[in-house]
Amino acid sequence: MKGSRFWLFLIMLFSGIILGALIGDLAKSVPYLEWLGYGKTFGLTEPLVLDIYILKLTFSIMFELNVASIIGILASIFIYRKIRV
Repeated sequence: MKGSRFWLFLIMLFSGIILGALIGDLAKSVPYLEWLGYGKTFGLTEPLVLDIYILKLTFSIMFELNVASIIGILASIFIYRKIRV
C-alpha cells in the first residue's frame, strides 16, 4: 500500500508540473498574466557525448521552470495531502 501512495504522489507531482508549465506558456501572451510565464532554463546546453568506438551515447537534460509550474507543484502537493488516505 505504501508503494502505491508513492506512485500517486509522483503522478500528481508530474501532472502539476506539466499543467503549470502549460498554463505559464499560454499566459505569456495575456497582458496581465505574463508574470506566470517568467522562468529560467537550466541544464546541459551542449550534449555530453560518450564515444567508445562501437557505441556512441549522447546525454542531455534541460529543465525549464516558470512561476506557473512552481504554483502547479505546490498545488499538487496540497491536493495530495488532502486526498491521501
